Formats: sequence, structure tokens, C-alpha cells
Amino acid sequence: MDNVKSYSEAVEELENIVAMLQSDKCKIDDLKAYAQKSVELIKFCKSHLSQTDDEIKKLLDNIKDESC
Repeated sequence: MDNVKSYSEAVEELENIVAMLQSDKCKIDDLKAYAQKSVELIKFCKSHLSQTDDEIKKLLDNIKDESC
């Protein structure tokens, strides 16, 4: 990913792309680049969410194991 360092930054960039696509400023010639960037950002977000979910499940499993 280019400049994306966090999930929040990726979401913000996606929101900016959506706003640009909905505006009158969006040029047809830029649609492909916006679509490609959106796919990259969505993949980043999906991966980050999946990783976070796995980490939380491990933490919860540790709590269960310790309470037994």
C-alpha cells in the first residue's frame, strides 16, 4: 500500500474516493485508477479486520483457559 499505515487511514481514503466519484469533479479517465485504489484499500481493510479478529479470539481463548 502506498501511504496507508492504518485501518482508519484506509477507510478515510475510501471515503474520499467515494466522495470524488459522487462529485462533478470526477473525470471518466480517472475511474480506472480510483477503482484500482479502492480494491487495494478494501483488501487492506479486509486483511486488517481478519487479523484483528484472530487476535481478539486468541485473547478470549486465553481468558477461557485461565478461568478453568
